[in-house]
Amino acid sequence: MAGQISSCTVLSSAVCRQPGSVVESLRGSTPAPPVCRKVRRRGGCTVVAAVNEGGEEKAARKKGLFSFVTDNDSSRGAIQLPNTPAQDGNLGQMISSIEGKGRDYGSYVRAGEFSWFVRETGPAKSNKGTVIFLHGAPTQSYSYRVVLAQMAKAGYHCYAPDWLGFGFSEKPQPDYDFSYTEDAYHEEFDKLLTRLKIESPFFLVTQGFVVGSYGLTWALKNPSRVSKLVALNTPLTTSTPLPGIFQQLRFPLVGEFTCQNAILPERFVEAGSPYVLEIDDADVYRLPYLDSSDPGFSLLAATRKAALKDMMTQIAQGFSSTNWKIPTMVAWGESDKHLPKSEAENFVKTNPDIIKSVMLAGAGHLPQEDWPEKVVEALNRFF
Repeated sequence: MAGQISSCTVLSSAVCRQPGSVVESLRGSTPAPPVCRKVRRRGGCTVVAAVNEGGEEKAARKKGLFSFVTDNDSSRGAIQLPNTPAQDGNLGQMISSIEGKGRDYGSYVRAGEFSWFVRETGPAKSNKGTVIFLHGAPTQSYSYRVVLAQMAKAGYHCYAPDWLGFGFSEKPQPDYDFSYTEDAYHEEFDKLLTRLKIESPFFLVTQGFVVGSYGLTWALKNPSRVSKLVALNTPLTTSTPLPGIFQQLRFPLVGEFTCQNAILPERFVEAGSPYVLEIDDADVYRLPYLDSSDPGFSLLAATRKAALKDMMTQIAQGFSSTNWKIPTMVAWGESDKHLPKSEAENFVKTNPDIIKSVMLAGAGHLPQEDWPEKVVEALNRFF
Protein backbone atom coordinates (compact mmCIF):
# COMPACT_ATOMS: atom_id res chain seq x y z
CA MET A 1 0.00 0.00 0.00
CA ALA A 2 1.03 3.66 -0.36
CA GLY A 3 3.64 4.80 2.07
CA GLN A 4 5.12 1.34 2.65
CA ILE A 5 8.65 0.56 1.53
CA SER A 6 9.17 -2.80 -0.09
CA SER A 7 12.32 -4.82 -0.45
CA CYS A 8 14.66 -4.23 -3.39
CA THR A 9 12.59 -3.82 -6.57
CA VAL A 10 13.69 -2.88 -10.07
CA LEU A 11 11.63 -0.02 -11.55
CA SER A 12 12.28 1.02 -15.15
CA SER A 13 15.47 3.01 -15.17
CA ALA A 14 15.90 3.33 -11.43
CA VAL A 15 17.35 0.36 -9.56
CA CYS A 16 17.33 -0.17 -5.84
CA ARG A 17 20.87 -1.21 -4.97
CA GLN A 18 21.09 -2.93 -1.64
CA PRO A 19 23.94 -5.01 -0.22
CA GLY A 20 23.95 -8.53 -1.64
CA SER A 21 21.36 -7.85 -4.36
CA VAL A 22 21.56 -9.59 -7.72
CA VAL A 23 22.15 -6.25 -9.40
CA GLU A 24 25.15 -5.51 -7.23
CA SER A 25 26.55 -9.00 -7.80
CA LEU A 26 26.41 -8.44 -11.54
CA ARG A 27 28.01 -5.03 -11.22
CA GLY A 28 30.75 -6.42 -9.08
CA SER A 29 30.99 -3.16 -7.18
CA THR A 30 30.55 -1.99 -3.65
CA PRO A 31 26.89 -1.27 -3.05
CA ALA A 32 25.71 2.21 -2.24
CA PRO A 33 23.76 2.80 0.98
CA PRO A 34 20.15 1.65 0.56
CA VAL A 35 18.56 5.08 0.63
CA CYS A 36 15.36 4.79 -1.39
CA ARG A 37 12.56 6.83 -2.84
CA LYS A 38 8.94 5.74 -3.18
CA VAL A 39 6.99 5.18 -6.36
CA ARG A 40 3.23 4.80 -6.35
CA ARG A 41 1.86 2.44 -8.98
CA ARG A 42 -1.69 2.84 -10.22
CA GLY A 43 -2.65 -0.43 -8.55
CA GLY A 44 -2.01 1.16 -5.18
CA CYS A 45 1.13 -0.77 -4.27
CA THR A 46 4.40 0.96 -3.62
CA VAL A 47 7.79 0.05 -5.02
CA VAL A 48 11.20 1.56 -4.50
CA ALA A 49 13.71 3.48 -6.58
CA ALA A 50 17.18 4.35 -5.39
CA VAL A 51 18.22 7.96 -5.14
CA ASN A 52 21.44 7.67 -3.20
CA GLU A 53 24.20 6.98 -5.70
CA GLY A 54 27.83 6.09 -5.36
CA GLY A 55 30.44 8.77 -5.97
CA GLU A 56 31.59 7.25 -9.28
CA GLU A 57 28.09 7.28 -10.78
CA LYS A 58 27.45 10.83 -9.63
CA ALA A 59 30.73 11.97 -11.11
CA ALA A 60 29.99 10.21 -14.39
CA ARG A 61 26.63 11.89 -14.68
CA LYS A 62 28.15 15.32 -14.11
CA LYS A 63 30.52 14.97 -17.05
CA GLY A 64 29.56 16.56 -20.32
CA LEU A 65 27.54 19.60 -21.32
CA PHE A 66 24.28 17.67 -21.72
CA SER A 67 24.51 15.35 -18.71
CA PHE A 68 21.60 17.26 -17.15
CA VAL A 69 19.20 15.21 -19.27
CA THR A 70 19.65 12.20 -17.00
CA ASP A 71 19.45 13.97 -13.65
CA ASN A 72 16.02 12.63 -12.75
CA ASP A 73 15.10 9.06 -11.91
CA SER A 74 12.56 8.30 -14.63
CA SER A 75 14.68 9.52 -17.53
CA ARG A 76 18.09 8.17 -16.52
CA GLY A 77 17.61 4.86 -18.26
CA ALA A 78 14.63 5.70 -20.42
CA ILE A 79 16.80 7.18 -23.15
CA GLN A 80 18.90 4.02 -23.38
CA LEU A 81 17.83 1.85 -26.31
CA PRO A 82 18.71 -1.79 -27.06
CA ASN A 83 22.14 -2.36 -28.54
CA THR A 84 20.86 -3.40 -31.95
CA PRO A 85 22.96 -2.56 -35.02
CA ALA A 86 22.38 0.91 -36.49
CA GLN A 87 19.53 1.59 -34.07
CA ASP A 88 21.03 2.34 -30.66
CA GLY A 89 20.30 5.96 -29.81
CA ASN A 90 18.04 6.54 -32.82
CA LEU A 91 15.41 9.16 -31.98
CA GLY A 92 12.95 7.83 -34.53
CA GLN A 93 13.11 4.42 -32.90
CA MET A 94 12.41 5.96 -29.50
CA ILE A 95 9.39 7.90 -30.78
CA SER A 96 7.92 4.94 -32.64
CA SER A 97 8.16 2.80 -29.53
CA ILE A 98 6.10 5.21 -27.42
CA GLU A 99 3.95 7.19 -29.89
CA GLY A 100 0.82 5.15 -29.17
CA LYS A 101 0.88 5.86 -25.46
CA GLY A 102 -1.07 8.36 -23.43
CA ARG A 103 -4.27 8.88 -25.39
CA ASP A 104 -6.58 7.30 -22.82
CA TYR A 105 -10.22 8.40 -23.29
CA GLY A 106 -9.12 11.07 -25.77
CA SER A 107 -10.10 12.32 -29.21
CA TYR A 108 -9.56 15.45 -31.28
CA VAL A 109 -12.12 18.25 -31.27
CA ARG A 110 -12.09 21.20 -33.64
CA ALA A 111 -13.13 24.43 -31.93
CA GLY A 112 -12.74 27.65 -33.88
CA GLU A 113 -9.47 27.60 -35.78
CA PHE A 114 -7.69 25.06 -33.61
CA SER A 115 -7.76 21.36 -32.81
CA TRP A 116 -7.90 20.34 -29.16
CA PHE A 117 -7.12 16.93 -27.71
CA VAL A 118 -9.90 16.26 -25.20
CA ARG A 119 -10.33 13.32 -22.83
CA GLU A 120 -13.94 12.43 -22.02
CA THR A 121 -15.43 9.91 -19.61
CA GLY A 122 -18.78 9.21 -18.00
CA PRO A 123 -22.39 9.41 -19.17
CA ALA A 124 -23.20 12.36 -21.43
CA LYS A 125 -26.52 12.94 -19.63
CA SER A 126 -25.22 12.56 -16.11
CA ASN A 127 -27.55 13.51 -13.26
CA LYS A 128 -24.51 14.42 -11.17
CA GLY A 129 -23.23 17.02 -13.59
CA THR A 130 -20.24 17.82 -15.77
CA VAL A 131 -16.66 18.30 -14.55
CA ILE A 132 -13.94 20.11 -16.52
CA PHE A 133 -10.36 19.30 -15.49
CA LEU A 134 -7.61 21.74 -16.49
CA HIS A 135 -3.89 21.04 -16.23
CA GLY A 136 -0.99 23.44 -15.71
CA ALA A 137 2.32 24.08 -17.45
CA PRO A 138 4.38 22.20 -18.49
CA THR A 139 2.22 19.06 -18.19
CA GLN A 140 -0.92 17.77 -19.93
CA SER A 141 -4.36 16.27 -19.28
CA TYR A 142 -2.80 12.79 -19.08
CA SER A 143 -2.19 13.55 -15.40
CA TYR A 144 -5.98 13.21 -14.80
CA ARG A 145 -6.39 9.79 -16.46
CA VAL A 146 -7.10 7.86 -13.25
CA VAL A 147 -9.26 10.64 -11.79
CA LEU A 148 -11.29 10.69 -15.02
CA ALA A 149 -11.92 6.95 -14.86
CA GLN A 150 -12.93 6.98 -11.20
CA MET A 151 -15.13 10.07 -11.46
CA ALA A 152 -16.93 8.45 -14.40
CA LYS A 153 -17.63 5.41 -12.24
CA ALA A 154 -19.09 7.79 -9.66
CA GLY A 155 -21.53 9.03 -12.31
CA TYR A 156 -20.00 12.31 -13.50
CA HIS A 157 -19.54 13.42 -17.09
CA CYS A 158 -15.91 14.50 -17.34
CA TYR A 159 -13.72 16.40 -19.79
CA ALA A 160 -9.99 17.06 -19.58
CA PRO A 161 -8.54 19.02 -22.53
CA ASP A 162 -4.90 19.60 -23.32
CA TRP A 163 -4.45 23.36 -23.46
CA LEU A 164 -3.43 24.68 -26.86
CA GLY A 165 0.34 24.33 -27.13
CA PHE A 166 0.45 21.43 -24.68
CA GLY A 167 0.12 17.66 -24.76
CA PHE A 168 -1.54 16.40 -27.94
CA SER A 169 -3.48 19.58 -28.76
CA GLU A 170 -2.51 21.81 -31.67
CA LYS A 171 0.57 23.99 -31.14
CA PRO A 172 -0.07 27.22 -33.06
CA GLN A 173 2.93 29.28 -34.10
CA PRO A 174 3.51 31.95 -31.42
CA ASP A 175 2.48 35.51 -32.39
CA TYR A 176 1.54 34.56 -35.95
CA ASP A 177 -1.24 32.04 -35.30
CA PHE A 178 -1.87 32.46 -31.58
CA SER A 179 -0.67 35.04 -29.04
CA TYR A 180 -0.46 32.68 -26.01
CA THR A 181 -1.79 35.42 -23.73
CA GLU A 182 -4.36 35.02 -20.98
CA ASP A 183 -7.09 36.69 -23.05
CA ALA A 184 -6.32 34.46 -26.04
CA TYR A 185 -6.52 31.31 -23.94
CA HIS A 186 -9.82 32.42 -22.41
CA GLU A 187 -11.27 33.15 -25.84
CA GLU A 188 -10.30 29.74 -27.23
CA PHE A 189 -11.50 27.97 -24.09
CA ASP A 190 -14.91 29.59 -24.57
CA LYS A 191 -14.98 28.25 -28.11
CA LEU A 192 -14.15 24.77 -26.87
CA LEU A 193 -16.98 24.86 -24.32
CA THR A 194 -19.38 25.91 -27.09
CA ARG A 195 -18.12 23.11 -29.32
CA LEU A 196 -18.63 20.58 -26.50
CA LYS A 197 -22.13 22.01 -25.94
CA ILE A 198 -21.51 22.68 -22.26
CA GLU A 199 -24.16 25.24 -21.40
CA SER A 200 -25.23 24.53 -17.82
CA PRO A 201 -22.95 25.56 -14.93
CA PHE A 202 -20.28 22.92 -14.45
CA PHE A 203 -17.74 21.85 -11.86
CA LEU A 204 -14.30 23.30 -12.67
CA VAL A 205 -11.06 21.74 -11.42
CA THR A 206 -7.77 23.43 -12.24
CA GLN A 207 -4.17 22.76 -11.24
CA GLY A 208 -0.67 24.08 -11.81
CA PHE A 209 1.18 27.10 -13.16
CA VAL A 210 0.41 29.58 -15.97
CA VAL A 211 -2.38 27.87 -17.98
CA GLY A 212 -3.58 26.28 -14.72
CA SER A 213 -3.93 29.78 -13.29
CA TYR A 214 -5.89 30.81 -16.38
CA GLY A 215 -8.57 28.40 -15.21
CA LEU A 216 -8.93 30.48 -12.05
CA THR A 217 -9.00 33.83 -13.85
CA TRP A 218 -11.54 32.45 -16.32
CA ALA A 219 -13.77 31.48 -13.38
CA LEU A 220 -13.48 34.99 -11.95
CA LYS A 221 -14.72 36.38 -15.28
CA ASN A 222 -17.48 33.76 -15.66
CA PRO A 223 -18.86 32.99 -12.19
CA SER A 224 -22.35 32.24 -13.54
CA ARG A 225 -20.94 29.33 -15.58
CA VAL A 226 -19.26 27.60 -12.61
CA SER A 227 -21.29 25.66 -10.06
CA LYS A 228 -18.32 24.79 -7.86
CA LEU A 229 -14.58 25.45 -8.20
CA VAL A 230 -11.62 23.34 -7.08
CA ALA A 231 -7.99 24.45 -7.06
CA LEU A 232 -5.39 21.69 -6.89
CA ASN A 233 -1.91 23.00 -6.04
CA THR A 234 -1.93 26.12 -8.15
CA PRO A 235 -0.49 29.58 -7.34
CA LEU A 236 -2.97 31.47 -5.19
CA THR A 237 -1.24 34.47 -3.59
CA THR A 238 0.97 37.36 -4.64
CA SER A 239 3.87 35.80 -2.70
CA THR A 240 3.83 32.64 -4.83
CA PRO A 241 7.38 31.37 -5.46
CA LEU A 242 8.26 30.76 -9.11
CA PRO A 243 10.01 27.43 -9.76
CA GLY A 244 13.44 27.65 -11.35
CA ILE A 245 12.30 26.18 -14.65
CA PHE A 246 9.92 29.09 -15.26
CA GLN A 247 12.60 31.59 -14.29
CA GLN A 248 14.90 30.01 -16.87
CA LEU A 249 12.20 30.11 -19.54
CA ARG A 250 11.67 33.82 -19.00
CA PHE A 251 15.38 34.60 -19.38
CA PRO A 252 16.55 35.52 -22.92
CA LEU A 253 18.54 32.82 -24.76
CA VAL A 254 18.48 30.52 -21.73
CA GLY A 255 14.76 30.03 -22.29
CA GLU A 256 15.24 29.10 -25.93
CA PHE A 257 17.68 26.39 -24.89
CA THR A 258 15.70 25.17 -21.88
CA CYS A 259 12.38 24.80 -23.72
CA GLN A 260 13.85 22.18 -26.06
CA ASN A 261 14.74 19.78 -23.26
CA ALA A 262 12.51 16.80 -24.06
CA ILE A 263 12.39 15.58 -20.47
CA LEU A 264 11.53 18.98 -19.00
CA PRO A 265 7.92 18.00 -18.13
CA GLU A 266 8.81 14.78 -16.31
CA ARG A 267 11.64 16.52 -14.46
CA PHE A 268 9.15 19.16 -13.32
CA VAL A 269 6.64 16.51 -12.19
CA GLU A 270 9.23 14.54 -10.23
CA ALA A 271 10.82 17.68 -8.74
CA GLY A 272 7.48 18.59 -7.17
CA SER A 273 6.65 15.12 -5.91
CA PRO A 274 7.89 12.59 -3.35
CA TYR A 275 7.52 9.88 -6.00
CA VAL A 276 9.22 8.74 -9.19
CA LEU A 277 7.19 8.42 -12.38
CA GLU A 278 6.76 5.00 -13.89
CA ILE A 279 8.54 4.78 -17.22
CA ASP A 280 5.32 4.43 -19.24
CA ASP A 281 4.00 7.64 -17.70
CA ALA A 282 7.28 9.49 -18.19
CA ASP A 283 7.16 8.45 -21.86
CA VAL A 284 3.84 10.25 -22.33
CA TYR A 285 5.04 13.49 -20.74
CA ARG A 286 8.13 13.58 -22.99
CA LEU A 287 6.52 12.33 -26.20
CA PRO A 288 5.30 15.70 -27.59
CA TYR A 289 8.75 17.23 -26.99
CA LEU A 290 10.50 14.37 -28.78
CA ASP A 291 8.20 14.59 -31.75
CA SER A 292 8.63 18.29 -32.49
CA SER A 293 10.18 21.55 -31.30
CA ASP A 294 6.71 23.16 -31.28
CA PRO A 295 5.71 22.18 -27.71
CA GLY A 296 8.86 23.78 -26.34
CA PHE A 297 8.28 27.03 -28.17
CA SER A 298 4.62 27.00 -27.13
CA LEU A 299 5.65 26.60 -23.49
CA LEU A 300 8.20 29.37 -23.93
CA ALA A 301 5.61 31.74 -25.39
CA ALA A 302 2.98 30.92 -22.77
CA THR A 303 5.46 31.47 -19.94
CA ARG A 304 6.81 34.73 -21.29
CA LYS A 305 3.40 36.14 -22.19
CA ALA A 306 2.01 35.44 -18.72
CA ALA A 307 1.70 38.66 -16.71
CA LEU A 308 2.44 36.78 -13.51
CA LYS A 309 2.34 39.66 -11.03
CA ASP A 310 -0.91 41.09 -12.39
CA MET A 311 -2.44 37.61 -12.65
CA MET A 312 -1.65 36.73 -9.02
CA THR A 313 -3.03 40.06 -7.86
CA GLN A 314 -6.19 39.38 -9.86
CA ILE A 315 -6.56 35.94 -8.25
CA ALA A 316 -5.80 37.09 -4.71
CA GLN A 317 -8.17 40.05 -4.85
CA GLY A 318 -10.89 38.34 -6.89
CA PHE A 319 -11.41 35.38 -4.59
CA SER A 320 -11.14 37.41 -1.40
CA SER A 321 -13.85 39.77 -2.60
CA THR A 322 -17.34 39.56 -1.14
CA ASN A 323 -18.53 39.35 -4.75
CA TRP A 324 -17.16 35.82 -5.05
CA LYS A 325 -20.01 33.54 -3.97
CA ILE A 326 -19.19 30.28 -5.77
CA PRO A 327 -18.37 27.40 -3.37
CA THR A 328 -14.63 26.83 -3.68
CA MET A 329 -12.31 24.14 -2.39
CA VAL A 330 -8.53 24.07 -2.26
CA ALA A 331 -7.38 20.43 -2.34
CA TRP A 332 -3.67 20.56 -1.61
CA GLY A 333 -0.95 17.94 -1.95
CA GLU A 334 0.99 18.53 1.26
CA SER A 335 4.28 17.22 -0.17
CA ASP A 336 4.39 19.80 -2.98
CA LYS A 337 8.01 20.87 -3.47
CA HIS A 338 7.14 23.73 -5.84
CA LEU A 339 4.50 25.48 -3.72
CA PRO A 340 4.39 25.70 0.09
CA LYS A 341 1.32 24.64 2.04
CA SER A 342 1.03 28.23 3.26
CA GLU A 343 -0.30 29.12 -0.22
CA ALA A 344 -3.47 27.19 0.50
CA GLU A 345 -3.71 28.19 4.16
CA ASN A 346 -3.37 31.92 3.48
CA PHE A 347 -5.76 31.77 0.52
CA VAL A 348 -8.54 30.15 2.54
CA LYS A 349 -8.25 32.81 5.24
CA THR A 350 -9.14 35.56 2.77
CA ASN A 351 -12.70 34.25 2.28
CA PRO A 352 -13.32 31.48 4.84
CA ASP A 353 -17.11 31.40 4.42
CA ILE A 354 -16.80 30.49 0.73
CA ILE A 355 -13.39 28.84 0.39
CA LYS A 356 -12.65 25.56 2.17
CA SER A 357 -9.56 23.37 2.12
CA VAL A 358 -8.59 19.73 2.36
CA MET A 359 -5.00 18.58 2.75
CA LEU A 360 -3.93 15.50 0.77
CA ALA A 361 -1.20 13.82 2.79
CA GLY A 362 1.46 12.09 0.72
CA ALA A 363 0.63 13.89 -2.54
CA GLY A 364 2.88 16.42 -4.24
CA HIS A 365 2.48 19.19 -6.80
CA LEU A 366 0.30 17.05 -9.08
CA PRO A 367 -1.97 15.28 -6.59
CA GLN A 368 -3.99 13.85 -9.49
CA GLU A 369 -0.82 12.06 -10.63
CA ASP A 370 0.58 11.21 -7.20
CA TRP A 371 -2.54 10.03 -5.42
CA PRO A 372 -5.66 10.21 -7.63
CA GLU A 373 -7.75 8.19 -5.17
CA LYS A 374 -7.47 10.98 -2.58
CA VAL A 375 -8.36 13.60 -5.17
CA VAL A 376 -11.47 11.65 -6.19
CA GLU A 377 -12.53 11.23 -2.57
CA ALA A 378 -12.19 14.97 -1.95
CA LEU A 379 -14.10 15.84 -5.12
CA ASN A 380 -16.95 13.44 -4.37
CA ARG A 381 -17.40 14.91 -0.91
CA PHE A 382 -17.31 18.50 -2.18
CA PHE A 383 -19.55 18.02 -5.21
